[in-house]
Amino acid sequence: MTSPLSAPEISRPAGKRDTPRPRPPARPHTSAPWTPRRLATGLGTVVLCLGTVLFVLPFVFTIVTSLRTAADVARSPLGIPHSFTLKNFTHAFSQIHYGTSTLNTLLITGLSCVLITVLGALAGYPLARITAGWSTAVYRLFILGTSIPVFVVVAPLYLLMRDLNLLDTYAGVVLIYTAINLPLAVFFYTSFIRQIPTDLEEAAALDGCGALRTFFVIILPLLRPVTSTLLTFISLQIWNDLLVPLVFLQDPGKRTVMVNAYSFIDPHTVQPTTLFPAALLGVLPLLVIFIFFQRQMVAGMSAGAVK
Repeated sequence: MTSPLSAPEISRPAGKRDTPRPRPPARPHTSAPWTPRRLATGLGTVVLCLGTVLFVLPFVFTIVTSLRTAADVARSPLGIPHSFTLKNFTHAFSQIHYGTSTLNTLLITGLSCVLITVLGALAGYPLARITAGWSTAVYRLFILGTSIPVFVVVAPLYLLMRDLNLLDTYAGVVLIYTAINLPLAVFFYTSFIRQIPTDLEEAAALDGCGALRTFFVIILPLLRPVTSTLLTFISLQIWNDLLVPLVFLQDPGKRTVMVNAYSFIDPHTVQPTTLFPAALLGVLPLLVIFIFFQRQMVAGMSAGAVK
């Protein structure tokens, strides 16, 4: 007997299958609703694109104007160019003594960056590790130095360089740049070294390393990320600076490329076909350097961000 609770078995004919049930019709695809988060993301993308266009447009305008003839620019300064020429660049190249002024700028920028990074790291290490009251006072004094504009100290620096016989010398300009940017370097290095655990230094001390050897062997290799960020900022500032070399270098053969490009500015008339090529030639070496070393700089900045 079969159980009354069990269903009777139904035999299927051989060779037959169950017919599939019809599927419900697919619903038309509808886009997700515009949530506040999606609206904010879209608005941010639009603002970013607009900012990129506003940033790139003046640079493109400078390049196009530098390649136009003077008559074409005078006829339609903001119009569509009708003729192009490279004579503007050749004229600016010869007038600003491009080779000599570029070497002067590279020399001043390179020596200044080396002194700033070395002295800043050496000063930031004890300020980050010593917890005494005088250490905090010295650190705050350096922070105060970052807020002093260079225009305020030009006159005292000029008198100091005159008394030290460092006027119109590369050494005087390098020392001025070092003194101006050293507070920023101390701030960068002190803040970064404080995030490094002291266990590494304690292990080095157990192996017999002194403070100086510990710094150069253990701490200094860890400072590459912050050094990349600092060098990017300082090199841009020194290369594009106009005030210090204009005041402290009187010899035309020692002036930087930006000072020689500034000589094209006429207080009465402005000639874009002369000024723009000189400005582009002035930033060209720095742009080439950043193109070749951008991978190392971005890697260093990224390493510092995720430390």
